[in-house]
Amino acid sequence: MKFSEQWLRSWVNPPVSSDDLVARLSMAGLEVDSVTPAAGQFSGVVVGEILTAEQHPDADKLRVCQVSNGSESFQVVCGAPNARPGIKIPFAMIGAELPGDFNIKKAKLRGVESNGMLCSASELQISDDNSGLMELAADAPVGQSIRDYLSLDDVSIEVDLTPNRGDCLSLAGLAREVGALYAAPVQRPQVPAVAAAHDEVRPVEVLAPKACPRYLGRVIRGGDLSRATPLWMVERLRRADVRSIDAAVDVTNYVMLELGQPMHAFDLAEINGGIRVRMAEEGEKLVLLDGQEVTLRADTLVIADYARPLAIAGVMGGEHSGVSSKTRDLFLESAFFDTIALAGKARSYGLHTDSSHRFERGVDSQLAREAMERATALLLEIVGGDAGPIIEVASAADLPNVAPITLRAERVSQMLGMDMDGAEIERLLTALGLTVTAQGDGVWQIAVPSHRFDISLEVDLIEELGRLYGYNRLPVRYPQARLAPQARAEARSELPALRRLLVARGYQEAITYSFIDPKMFELFSPGVQPLQLANPISADMAAMRVSLWPGLIKVVQHNLNRQQNRVRLFESGLRFVGQLEGLKQEMMLAGVITGSRLPEGWAHGKESVDFYDAKADVEALLASAGAADAFRFVPGEHTALHPGQTARIEREGCLVGYLGALHPELAKALDITQPTFLFELVLSEVAAGRMPKFSELSRFPEVRRDLALLVDKDTPAESVLGCIREASGEYLTDLRLFDVYHGKGIDPLKKSLAVGLTWQHPSRTLNDDEVNTTTQNIVTSLEQRFNATLRK
Repeated sequence: MKFSEQWLRSWVNPPVSSDDLVARLSMAGLEVDSVTPAAGQFSGVVVGEILTAEQHPDADKLRVCQVSNGSESFQVVCGAPNARPGIKIPFAMIGAELPGDFNIKKAKLRGVESNGMLCSASELQISDDNSGLMELAADAPVGQSIRDYLSLDDVSIEVDLTPNRGDCLSLAGLAREVGALYAAPVQRPQVPAVAAAHDEVRPVEVLAPKACPRYLGRVIRGGDLSRATPLWMVERLRRADVRSIDAAVDVTNYVMLELGQPMHAFDLAEINGGIRVRMAEEGEKLVLLDGQEVTLRADTLVIADYARPLAIAGVMGGEHSGVSSKTRDLFLESAFFDTIALAGKARSYGLHTDSSHRFERGVDSQLAREAMERATALLLEIVGGDAGPIIEVASAADLPNVAPITLRAERVSQMLGMDMDGAEIERLLTALGLTVTAQGDGVWQIAVPSHRFDISLEVDLIEELGRLYGYNRLPVRYPQARLAPQARAEARSELPALRRLLVARGYQEAITYSFIDPKMFELFSPGVQPLQLANPISADMAAMRVSLWPGLIKVVQHNLNRQQNRVRLFESGLRFVGQLEGLKQEMMLAGVITGSRLPEGWAHGKESVDFYDAKADVEALLASAGAADAFRFVPGEHTALHPGQTARIEREGCLVGYLGALHPELAKALDITQPTFLFELVLSEVAAGRMPKFSELSRFPEVRRDLALLVDKDTPAESVLGCIREASGEYLTDLRLFDVYHGKGIDPLKKSLAVGLTWQHPSRTLNDDEVNTTTQNIVTSLEQRFNATLRK
């Protein structure tokens, strides 16, 4: 919202400087984006009148003008195409100083003396128009300073409003705020009802009352739209960044800026029968005022006559029903449209207008009649004519209605951290237009006016009190609480500890969106129906993830595309499995590695990471809570992982995660050319462990035996180790697989597993016979279960 400070001060004029006003507005939540002068710095420029204009004897594009300053005339050479006798223009006299430190002196142009300069709007930095001289009103007083005549000692203030403050998209709303901030009186223009001079009306039917709960129309006959808009209105519009077009459009724009009610004027001659406010018919065509033809959808509210649509409601009018200088009779509309019904409609047609900007944020549902009377009075004053009666159609059941709110002084004190005087509470809220009724004992009943559709709860009122009182004046107090220390669960390894473990192993944490591209979803989870977002941020963020891998792989792609070839990333977050009915949200911990095993360095090789690098990291996570032996890695399958390099991670037979290499076809589709390994674990299972238990250290020596076993090539080493544990007795303290071999010297269908077993008795030394017997039992068990033999 951009507005003139002088215009605002005509409503409310607190005794403060412009800088103080701007700072106070920003502190009150109405952030000021910019403050720009209404014109450049210049002096010595007066209202001049061109008395004569003759062709320059030696230049086709120059004219020699006689210009009056009210007391004498001067000869001025001018090249503007619109220099002609009888017009009044800005006249920079000898000695004047224009923007850019440009001083006006006597000069000769092609041999003809020139005593001054006739100015365009751009030369005075009033606007960007440099097409010709700036033409002033016919009644402009010749000789008066242009700065005084146009009131150019002014600034335009641009306020960046949050979407909930649609009430401040008008001078009325801003003046109300300033009045409340400074306890200054607000002088609202009187808007008397305009008496009907004739009884002509056009019938109005509202066929979509939920989308348009109130619609007002009025016929104005006999206006002369060729009349110019008054300079004071043009200037106020210009300083609000609104271009003057014609009297009808300027008046509706002016009322919109002044009161906050968007309006529209139709050429009455182009309306067939009456007005119908209805939903569009699918495929209807409408040529808009900007010349664009749009194909309407059935969910779009339109203003139509008995034959065709006239406008997209609350957005833009149609070209054929628009007013022009030839228009004599108008149909003026003022309506309240439902915010939800209009939300996003302008954007869906590639449009954004001042009207749609306001209706999408909310317009006062009770403002339409006052705006109609104000616009009618201004039109009659400018273009003349006669106004008919107002016809109004309203659906009371569909108009907004906010129940009264109870406000408690105790709650105010609790939330603001200070005791606010009851009289101050009443003053601040009353200044905002709220009706305050004291209930006694620090309790008030608050009736919320129709222009504050963002207030519905007690906390909303307290926020208003804090905002108007001044956030910078609220006391600074640190929160006080008695916190009892909580026992740390020793049988769990919480997420912060797991994060630190992965960081220590060279990983970096990534944070990606929970919603992903549906195409990426299909790549990782083909055949699975994603949970789709109803209103996604963008088309490539429309599906809720069922795995953290798509987000991590996208980060890997980003790094590889920037020559960062060694990547180790992890992420913790929710996955979303199923649809809204029965949706399962589960906290997961996932990681990805690719590139070289070790950072580049003179002491390191260039070996690439493999499956077992990722497995080592996963094993470290599983061991962090002290329950590493509760997990098993078994061969598995996953659509996103390599068929021969995939492991299911199970705990007591239940699936808790996957580990494996990225599927070659998926890697090709993602343009990832180096080996990449992924893991994903259910966080609650990883964190759950066992309570640490102390065992006394044995003072007696350990006994170790190494076995080289030949087993079938497809026998999992984990199964062999499980069998060894079962047969090794209670004194086994360590079991380690230290070598796997297949190749020359052994059967091609076999592999060699070398394991080391360590025993230790807590109270005595084990003898060889005991260890040999146990070892033989192990070999026998392996022979029976896996047809294993000792390698010779």
